[in-house]
Order: sequence, then structure tokens, then C-alpha cells
Amino acid sequence: MKRLFLSLVALLVLLPPIAEAREAAGVQVPDAVEVQGEKLALNGAGVRTRFFVKVYVGALYLKQRAGNAAVAIEQAPPKSVRLHFLYKEVSAEKLVEAWNDGFRANTAGDALDRLDERIAQFNVLFPAVRKGDTIRLDLLADGTTRVAVNDQALGTIPGADFQQALLRIWLGEKPADSGLKRAMLGG
Repeated sequence: MKRLFLSLVALLVLLPPIAEAREAAGVQVPDAVEVQGEKLALNGAGVRTRFFVKVYVGALYLKQRAGNAAVAIEQAPPKSVRLHFLYKEVSAEKLVEAWNDGFRANTAGDALDRLDERIAQFNVLFPAVRKGDTIRLDLLADGTTRVAVNDQALGTIPGADFQQALLRIWLGEKPADSGLKRAMLGG
């Protein structure tokens, strides 16, 4: 009986936890997610602040972890960005303003011009979000970006160039929040 008990204890100690998660600003951030049947690992997560206000926890998921922004951006999809909102409410207009600021700050003139129509398509997808809501941006292997809020699919945007421009909002030379960039890159 004692041998059986010790065997069970050893087995439980050696088994990995069923669902691991990390915490950031009180939000449980999963260590892995699945996109298109592929397991993506949490590369890093951190808090986006604006004027000392915590707006959301941003998490980046990749097939292979990357500590360098260029490597993360260039890595083949699928990839995923999850935004878990902390602030009481962010209007659709404020979301669009933030997206547009990020695209403009990190995408050069001609490249930005080529993205204009798709950025407009992207912007109209978003409703206002409230504390507890989650935006999921899945960058798919076919070059499509799938957008969902609270697991409700809102639409897709085509183009690998759009995917890279979108990631540069957080990982570009002029990121939305430099502390969040470091955190998403595992720093």
C-alpha cells in the first residue's frame, strides 16, 4: 500500500500542470494558445499604460520564442496577440485612434499607402471594449488576420504586409508602449 501511495505521489509530481498561466495586472495569461491547430507559446505579456492608467494586458504568442522584435515580426505565422482590457471602457473611436497612431508611427509612406484600405477595414470591425473584454488578433498562415472580441469573430483582413504592420504597433521602432514591447519580447 505504501509503495502504491509513493508511486502515485511521484506520478503527480512528474506530470505537467493541466493548464498553466501567468498573471499580469491580475489577468491570467495562458502560457500557450492554439491557432489553426498549432500550439503557440507565450512569448511575453505586459501592461499597456497611457498617462499612468492601465489600459490592457497585451500578450504575444509565437511558434518559437523570440527576444528580438525583427525576429518576432518576420517569424512565419501563425501568431497571436491577445489584449485583455483593464480600463472601464475604451470607445471604438479611441481604439481606432490608437491603431492609426501605431500604424503611422511604424510604417513608411508608400507601405502605409498600400495598407490604407485594409486599415480602414480593420478599424470598422471594433466596438467599444470594457474591462474584462479580450481582443484576439490571430495572424494566420495564409496571410490573413482574424479579429475577434470575446471570442466572437468580427472579420478578417488579408495580407502578410498587414500582419507585419499590425505587429509593429507593439514591436516597432516607435511602439505604443516601450515597456509593453519589452514585456512582449520576454524582457
